[in-house]
Amino acid sequence: MSAVVPRLPAPGPAGLELTDPGAAPGPEELRRLAELALTVGLPALVLSLVLPLVVKPLLARWGVVDVPTERSSHQRTVIRGMGLAVAAAVLLADGLALATGAIEVDRSVALVVLAVAGLCAGLGWAEDYRGVSVRIRLAVQLAIGLAATSVLVTVLGTSAWWLPVGTLAVAAYVNMANFMDGINGISGLHGLAAGLLYAWAGASNDLPWMVAAGLAVAGGFAGFLPWNLGRGTVFLGDVGSYLLGGSLAGIAVAAFLSGVYVEYLLPPLAVYVADTSVTLLRRIRAGEAWYRPHRQHVYQRLTDAGLSHLGSALVVTAATVLVSVVSVAGLRAGPAATAAAGVFAVAVLALYVALPALLVRRAGVRGREESRR
Repeated sequence: MSAVVPRLPAPGPAGLELTDPGAAPGPEELRRLAELALTVGLPALVLSLVLPLVVKPLLARWGVVDVPTERSSHQRTVIRGMGLAVAAAVLLADGLALATGAIEVDRSVALVVLAVAGLCAGLGWAEDYRGVSVRIRLAVQLAIGLAATSVLVTVLGTSAWWLPVGTLAVAAYVNMANFMDGINGISGLHGLAAGLLYAWAGASNDLPWMVAAGLAVAGGFAGFLPWNLGRGTVFLGDVGSYLLGGSLAGIAVAAFLSGVYVEYLLPPLAVYVADTSVTLLRRIRAGEAWYRPHRQHVYQRLTDAGLSHLGSALVVTAATVLVSVVSVAGLRAGPAATAAAGVFAVAVLALYVALPALLVRRAGVRGREESRR
């Protein structure tokens, strides 16, 4: 398997070289993007739509169910673990692209990203099916991140100083995706949006493995949405949220070490990072046991403020897409526009964090006005 770093003319920090940020996908890149959408994204979508017909009865037989707790946003016991079907769809679609030669270069990088997704999904399934202690889960997550980053650093010839960054990034985002998987639609929409954004970033930077991986994630999680939002609602479980976090973190770390600018990589993850970070800091400042289950995430408080599950999930997704599009547009327009885009992205994230309080305040004002009539 070859490991070919794409054409990277500009020197970057600590041994990294960076691609041309102003290069939009050319005709060849767009052709490859469309081809992979049909050969990777579409199969992942179809498999994710169909496999639950087989997986759901098995989950019911195995007793893999979600019992409501104080952290839950639902009130009834629901089948979880449907991420098993999504994982099969994502891994099969992306693995097929690798096996058939659709990914011609950087095949070792593609294999590492695929392995991270599969190992994280396997860990999540172990938690769903039998239960795994928090310490063991964290240790395995860190081990996956360290192993993956070690291989990528060796294959791509980047500095070993990036080892702790990649290790922590994988473990952290797997947990963030798990924490954010608390309402219907949020993980499906996040996988769809972030997967498509990463596929476009792959086309922009001439990285076919990134295009294929992004489309596999997008297709797999899009196929889960009808099952999660329909009447017979089912949940991803840890296998699905770990798959989501591991897939996106693996893509991001591999792309960064391949020389892709962070403006392509961080914005698709920024809302999840902001939500979990602010919530954690708020609970620590309040003297609460931050490690215990809770319902204080921004997306959960949005539902408490009156939004539906889908409404809250759409807010998260819209903020993700907005921050991502503006960041890439600013990057391509030059240094001043890049700085302006950064300020705008921070403003969007701040508005997202403050939105529950704003909605509650607005509802209170409206209620007082109606009481005076």
